[in-house]
Amino acid sequence: TSIVNGARASGAAIRTFTHNDTSHLDEILREAIVMGQPRTRRPWRKIMVIVEGIYSMEGEYCDLRNVVRVAKKYGAYVYLDEAHSIGAMGPTGRGCAEYTGVDTSDIDIMMGTFTKSFGGMGGYISASSEVIAHLRKSCAGSAYHNSLSPVVCQQIITSLKVIMGEDGTDIGKKKLRALRDNSNYFRMRLTQMGLHVLGHYDSPIMPVMLYNPTKIAAFSRECLKRGLAVVVVGFPAVPILMSRARFCISAGHTREDLDRALEEIDEIADILKLRYARSTFG
Repeated sequence: TSIVNGARASGAAIRTFTHNDTSHLDEILREAIVMGQPRTRRPWRKIMVIVEGIYSMEGEYCDLRNVVRVAKKYGAYVYLDEAHSIGAMGPTGRGCAEYTGVDTSDIDIMMGTFTKSFGGMGGYISASSEVIAHLRKSCAGSAYHNSLSPVVCQQIITSLKVIMGEDGTDIGKKKLRALRDNSNYFRMRLTQMGLHVLGHYDSPIMPVMLYNPTKIAAFSRECLKRGLAVVVVGFPAVPILMSRARFCISAGHTREDLDRALEEIDEIADILKLRYARSTFG
C-alpha cells in the first residue's frame, strides 16, 4: 500500500502490468512511449518501473533480471523496494539484486527498511547523489521528520556488520543459511499438508490461501487459541475472494518451533477445510 499511496500522491500517471509478467511490461512501456501524454501526445519526461524484491502478499521474488532488461530497452528508470528482501536473500544477504545476479548499477533507486532484518526502525534510499540531494530538500519525511536516535543507528550499523561478516564471526552466514533452510522446510511441509501455498522457495514469506472471507477471523482465532501469532489478510489488501494467512519465518526459529506450529496448523486445516490443493472443497 505504501507504493500505491506514494504513486498516487506524486500526481504521476500510473500504469499497471500483470504481476511479474515482463512481456506485459514491455507492451505497457511501448504503448506509453508511442502514445505519449494524454491530449498533448508529448513525450513523457520520465518513466519509472517500480517493483518489489519479495512481494509481501505473494511470497514471490521479482523477476528482476528481465524487468531491468525491459526497462533499459526503453530507457525507463527502475525503482526496487527491498523491504522484505534486504538481509534475507542472496548468499551474503544483499537482497534481490544479488539473488538474481543483477548489477546494482542497473537499478536507479533502491529502497529498504531497517525494521525487519536489522531489528531497528526507519528505512533507507540508495540512488545517485543528485537524487539523494533532491530528496533531502523536497521530501517531507526527510525535511520535517525526526532523525533516527543514536541507539537505533548503532543497532543498524552493527546488524550490517554482522550480516556482512565484518564483526569477525560467521553469525551472519549462519543466520542467512538458517533462514533459507527454515523457510524451505516450512514451505515444503505446508505443501505436503495439501494447503495452497503461494510464493517461491527461498522466500521467507508464505501466504496460505483461505479464499473464503469467513475463514479469516476463524483461522486467526484458532491460531491464537494454540499460541500461534499469524497475520491474516483480507479485502481491500487483497481481492475479496483471495483471503489468505501470511507466515513469516525467522532465522531464530528452531526446528522444534516449526514442527509444533505445523502440527497446530495441520489440525486447524482439518477444522476449517483448508486443503485446497487436494480438493476444491478443502
